[in-house]
Amino acid sequence: MGPDPDSPMCSAKGCRADAVWVLAWNNPKLHTPERRKTWLACDEHREHLSQFLGVRGFLKDVVRLEDWESHNTDSHAG
Repeated sequence: MGPDPDSPMCSAKGCRADAVWVLAWNNPKLHTPERRKTWLACDEHREHLSQFLGVRGFLKDVVRLEDWESHNTDSHAG
């Protein structure tokens, strides 16, 4: 069985796997300090994408997708 077409997919080039991780990042030359852009990653590409962002000083946080979604849902409720 392949990935669920309704599930978020990994951001790695050519990867069609379901995302498991959220990599929150920020380019300080372009974004305000509190701004968070996100890439999604499957288990296989988490480390590679984290290293790519990390060597540039962009990576701010890596969290499981389910935790990211529940945190963002909770913080915007009401």
